[in-house]
Amino acid sequence: MRRVATELGAGTMTLYHYVHNKRELVSLMDDAIMAELIVPDEELPGDWRDALAAIGRRTRAVFQRHPWSFTALRGAQGGPNSLRHVEQSLAAAARTGLDTTRQLELIAMLDDYVFGFVMRSREARASGDDVREALERIPAGVFEYYESQLASGEFPHLAELLGMDLRKAIPKLAAVFADENRFERGLQRLLDGVELELRET
Repeated sequence: MRRVATELGAGTMTLYHYVHNKRELVSLMDDAIMAELIVPDEELPGDWRDALAAIGRRTRAVFQRHPWSFTALRGAQGGPNSLRHVEQSLAAAARTGLDTTRQLELIAMLDDYVFGFVMRSREARASGDDVREALERIPAGVFEYYESQLASGEFPHLAELLGMDLRKAIPKLAAVFADENRFERGLQRLLDGVELELRET
């Protein structure tokens, strides 16, 4: 609380006039972020697939803007905007015609994909964006060890993917994970699977 008050240029006791404790402050912060997840009604498509895609894209964008929230807001009590976000997601999922249990499963699957993607992207950024600098920090013995493992023939798929020169392979892998279109491709593939299931039922 003292740190927040300092950031705001206010006294700690002044802050307590607005929030009673840290838990209440964290809950308010969480609710403010959840408000950003809600797609305005005029921007939400009528089709279930497009609506869930829009919610997924917006969720990704919000958590990319607030990467600290994954840890700082863990365990926060949900507020009215959390309910609004879930309600909007359920309204979109309901258009599939699935029962409520499978609607919830669909929303959870979408969230798992989005959160997983954002967290992995966050880890990649935290490890440094400059692949050349990262390569220079890796001891030569590390490359030699893994290249010897690949040469053993025990890992043919990895060997095919990486080749035998890991220094050349790592920038290629980094480019794959840095591709901005990868999120959208994965999102559409997930929704393709749901749509195929709906057609078959």
